[in-house]
Amino acid sequence: MCQLLAMNCNVPTDIVFSFTGFALRGGQTDTHHDGWGIAFFEGAGVRHFVDHQAAIHSPIAELIKNYPIKSKNVIAHIRKATQGEVMLENCHPFVRELWGRYWVFAHNGDLKEFEPVLHGPYRPVGTTDSERAFCLILQELSERFGDTCPPLPMLRAQVEKTVRSIAAHGTFNMMLSDGRALFAHCSTHLHYIVRQYPFDTAKLSDEDVSVDFSQVTTPNDRVAVIVTQPLTTNEQWTAFVPGEMKCFVDGLPQKRDFEQI
Repeated sequence: MCQLLAMNCNVPTDIVFSFTGFALRGGQTDTHHDGWGIAFFEGAGVRHFVDHQAAIHSPIAELIKNYPIKSKNVIAHIRKATQGEVMLENCHPFVRELWGRYWVFAHNGDLKEFEPVLHGPYRPVGTTDSERAFCLILQELSERFGDTCPPLPMLRAQVEKTVRSIAAHGTFNMMLSDGRALFAHCSTHLHYIVRQYPFDTAKLSDEDVSVDFSQVTTPNDRVAVIVTQPLTTNEQWTAFVPGEMKCFVDGLPQKRDFEQI
């Protein structure tokens, strides 16, 4: 199956360190060679890069590793195809507009007998179960709340309701963000870490690369990284419980009443 990577921060931060290790899983340290993609929120805009080539061979991936784009919310994906051919329109993450905001989505898994009735403006361009799921989530949000974006607790409740109904069809590890919050649902494997003061040195598991975050951060910075499998060997990652959905805001997982954990 595919692999997911996301970052949620309280200040714009670059993802170069995490993406460097993650991209190696796209054809070198793992077998996910059927395309990749990444999306960065910047203000009201989104920088969106996808490629049907394996990340390890993609010149666009090299650009990302060497271009420190700063963002508060990032979602990345490396693909091992289960549904849909290896082509650009089937590469994650997918991007759509709702309530005058961009939404970004990526999925790891395989949904069986999943053919939702999509009758609104959200229609898949490609042929993946993942894009159909994304369209259904946005369609149900639009139908539930109309033209007005709800407060985050109500938004989270509706996202979770739809996600659970989709997950009944199979494996549904997913990342979803509108640039304010990042939602992550686990069916099988997801892990997260929150890096904050006092920062320490981290060492990648996929390459002999380390970074001392105390040298590139301030005491006020906070960064949550969410990934399919831990990216570093010397940090304590927290595993999601299968069936769990978390919402991250400003680099921290939130309780249901949106108090910080």
